[in-house]
Amino acid sequence: MSIHPENPSITGLTSAEAANRLALHGFNELPTQKKRAIWTIMFNVMKEPMLIMLLVAGLIYLFIGDVSDSIMLLASIFFVIGITFYQERKTERALDALKDLSAPRALVIRDGTEKTIMSREVVPGDIVILREGDRVPADAAIIENTNLLLDESLLTGESVPVRKSIWDKISTSTQPGGDDSPFVYSGTMVAQGHALAEVMKTGVETEIGKIGKSLQSITDEETLLKKETGRIIKIFAVVGLSLCLLIVLIYGIARHDWIQGFLSGLTLSMSMLPEEFSVVLVIFLAIGAWRMSRHNVLARKSAAIETLGAATTLCVDKTGTITMNSMRLSVMVANNEIYDLSKNQNQPLPETFHPLLEYARLACQKDPFDPIEKEILAKSIDFLQNTEHIHPDWKIKREYPLSKEILAISEAWEARHGHSLVIATKGAPEAVADLCHFTPAESATLMKQIQSLANMGLRILGVARADFDGPELPTGQHDFKYKFLGLIGFADPVRPSVASAVTECYNAGIRVIMITGDYPGTAQFIAKQIGLNNSESYLTGSDLRNLSSTELAEKIKNVNIFARVMPEQKLTIVNALKTNGEIVAMTGDGVNDAPALKSAHIGIAMGGRGTDVAREASDLVLIDDDFSSIVSGVKMGRRIFDNLKKAIAYIFSVHIPTAGLALIPIIFNLPIVLMPAHIAFLELIIDPACSIVFESEKSEKNIMRHRPRNLRDPLFNRRTFILSLLQGLSLLTAVLAIYLFAFFSGFDENTVRTLAFTTIVLGNLLLIIINLSHTAHFGQILLNKNKSLYIVLANTVTFLTITLTLPLPQKLFRFSSLSFTQFLYCLVAAVISLIWFEIYKIVLIRKNKTF
Repeated sequence: MSIHPENPSITGLTSAEAANRLALHGFNELPTQKKRAIWTIMFNVMKEPMLIMLLVAGLIYLFIGDVSDSIMLLASIFFVIGITFYQERKTERALDALKDLSAPRALVIRDGTEKTIMSREVVPGDIVILREGDRVPADAAIIENTNLLLDESLLTGESVPVRKSIWDKISTSTQPGGDDSPFVYSGTMVAQGHALAEVMKTGVETEIGKIGKSLQSITDEETLLKKETGRIIKIFAVVGLSLCLLIVLIYGIARHDWIQGFLSGLTLSMSMLPEEFSVVLVIFLAIGAWRMSRHNVLARKSAAIETLGAATTLCVDKTGTITMNSMRLSVMVANNEIYDLSKNQNQPLPETFHPLLEYARLACQKDPFDPIEKEILAKSIDFLQNTEHIHPDWKIKREYPLSKEILAISEAWEARHGHSLVIATKGAPEAVADLCHFTPAESATLMKQIQSLANMGLRILGVARADFDGPELPTGQHDFKYKFLGLIGFADPVRPSVASAVTECYNAGIRVIMITGDYPGTAQFIAKQIGLNNSESYLTGSDLRNLSSTELAEKIKNVNIFARVMPEQKLTIVNALKTNGEIVAMTGDGVNDAPALKSAHIGIAMGGRGTDVAREASDLVLIDDDFSSIVSGVKMGRRIFDNLKKAIAYIFSVHIPTAGLALIPIIFNLPIVLMPAHIAFLELIIDPACSIVFESEKSEKNIMRHRPRNLRDPLFNRRTFILSLLQGLSLLTAVLAIYLFAFFSGFDENTVRTLAFTTIVLGNLLLIIINLSHTAHFGQILLNKNKSLYIVLANTVTFLTITLTLPLPQKLFRFSSLSFTQFLYCLVAAVISLIWFEIYKIVLIRKNKTF
């Protein structure tokens, strides 16, 4: 119903005043992250050094008239841009679909009438009408209030709604949280009642806006993986360009053919430039982001995926992340009997507890929005339907709302069968006991029961009833003669998958920390339910205020529960963990989590009920809000990095025979083997495809039984470097053996080139297979059902066959036909060159060791 007709003096702003204030203060909205334009995405991809050099080389070949080679080189660039653009746009569209939390409209009083406007048009001075289920559009002060309860969990982390009082026109706004505040805050939800409120602040001046501002002071860091691959690429680029110039000089001076020398130099530089590093990094993270989205984890920043696999500490917000952020009736106490509903879910409710549930229901709204009242209604339907305890024909005569003096609600009902009224009351147990005029002994007994239930992490309400036969209802609840009926306890249930997810985190060497605005007792109870380590110890927000940064960094090593903390303290905790060298992943769904989400190495926001601010600050978004999805994300992150490391090691290996075959013939004045078309063949057919193969490979056994990797460990350690170098040199030796054998046997230049190139391609395929797994041998890898591997093997062999047999491809690649025997020579040479690595791997597997 409308409130303002009861107070005609409230007319609100005029349309002209509202327009002036909108021009002065701006729209009531927060600045959002701008979408990246198509050209911005392309530029970010094209500024990679290797892609720039590929572009330059392709344009030069086009300029000198070698169109086919130019097209092949340029095609690889557009291939990368296409994949990146598709993934970025897909991610942005998915994020747009999630942005549905902020209030789209607001009901205000303007020109003396109710008017529905866009929430972004609300201005300071507007009078807004708040009703159950409404989201508050701006920070405001209450000027009229009827039993108003606000869910401020998005700002405070507390799931229990808080009551509001009327503004005295003197008090100034304080921080959200706590009962009896006369202020409401943008983004919070009306859980019960209705009110009129005068808007005080809009946009960036609101509490949400202040948190949004704090995010601007936190800068994103480039990942170590990105930095390391960048260094490797620069080294190869310098070496490649130096050798390119050297080859041009050697060719020009020795053979007097500067144009061909220039082409040969470019071919060599392209064979050495590991442009695949950039390609592989983009493809792995892009496809990894897509793969994670299938597990309900949306990557806003794909680079965070590899960091997630290295996470050592997971900071978890309790409300809505560990728990369901909903209230479930768990325990009932009546006539000194305790009934645990959670243990008797499918059993009828004993008769002793029927009046308790009956009058708890009568003390609720008919169509409640408050989650506790909704739960009471649901349980009364479950247990009391078709009994005398349900009263659809009763009419409510008066409501006695919650107040500062009496923390209880009473509803006066008129029963059809007589003139007497029935009063149903529920509220804080102490308040209900006071209404029932408990003796000190009765109060002491009640307090013991309350403490026992509180230790179970329950939200407790008392219930009472009264009869009234007088001619006129009294003005206050104390005038009734109540009979105490009992207590009802509500639990915010833990998500079913959380306990197992926490266990898996511990098995993976990941520490779990609970950060909450709730009370320590509730936090400890939840911690024990989910198996959190060291659940006996905790620090509160007041404790944190008395600790220096050094003291906190020391204490935080052994404390996993932080209760009653404010938003800025969450940020302090995350930063203290980072000071200790932890790789921090932070989950959260509220505005209060946003600064910590952005400061953490990996910010993980909840997609279902999370705020826009939290999602904007995060790296990953859990679409289904399921805590177990985080563990899936960690496992996926580890798998991605592990496979990425294998792929890059492979790329390093395969560039050695490629570069060697481009360099050695020039130095020793032998026939040129590799030309741009052959380099493009390797790049566009084998290398990008092999990246997909490595990305598609299943994770190694027990990948979640290993401690997180150290982000400071190089991508290439000494052992990996030596093994990759030996693989490359071994294959180069085999290719040179075939090349020299063919050359000195008197074969023509095209046949020599064909034999050498075929050996490289076959060896390349073998390198892919043997490097796919460190815990499986050749045969097991082929049986791992990696469909991408089968496709690449089939396509490469098919394409190689076509180029060796059909006239047009033979002409393009300057090949000749090979006999079956010659093909076997190439295959045997490739196998012999790499069989030593397979033997070495089998030995390690038998010794239960890994690389």
